[in-house]
Amino acid sequence: METTNTFFIRTTAVALAISGILFVIYPSLRPFSDEASLSGAAAFASTEWIISHTMAVFAFVLMTLGLFGLYLSLQDTLAEKLALRGLLFSLLGTGLTLPFYGAETFGLNAIGREVLSRQNPELMDLANVIRFGPGFYMILAGLLLVGVGSLVIATAIWKSRTVPQWSGFPFAIGLLMFLPQFLGSQPIRIAHGAILAVGCLWIATGIWRKTRGNHGM
Repeated sequence: METTNTFFIRTTAVALAISGILFVIYPSLRPFSDEASLSGAAAFASTEWIISHTMAVFAFVLMTLGLFGLYLSLQDTLAEKLALRGLLFSLLGTGLTLPFYGAETFGLNAIGREVLSRQNPELMDLANVIRFGPGFYMILAGLLLVGVGSLVIATAIWKSRTVPQWSGFPFAIGLLMFLPQFLGSQPIRIAHGAILAVGCLWIATGIWRKTRGNHGM
């Protein structure tokens, strides 16, 4: 493996590791409230709301970059085609997921600021208009595709025998549970982020070690 490719793949491994950490920070920093009163409006309008959701966006972007590195590291193995399919599912799914996060980040923040300025909690109903409008079907499709991609990635890792075989399982569980975890409380959502982080860090470590081994050949 050429030095340039080794450096790039290691960079993507670092990106995947950072992604896992951001998936934990996101629900940890995100303000939780009843989202129907002035306290809910204050949560929407807070800096923490913007920062936490922006971290979620970066987590998905860095995750796809990491999966690209995984695909490159599995080239010339029996799992190459599976890794490519998993990457494509994940890229498409992430693309459909991120517009919803944009609406959550900035649309709900604007609603929160408007509610506070007017001291009218009835305007909080607009949050559901944003969340359950056409964008909901995009994130639904997006997270389903990401979940399918994670299963394919986990299968590719298992078959490759060059990255720790079990590392794909917490990764797949975390992404398959991404939609249901929205219904959970903050501790549940942090625990979900931790499971996903374990998968990301484990895969990233495997990618890094594989490049080190190949670099010494």
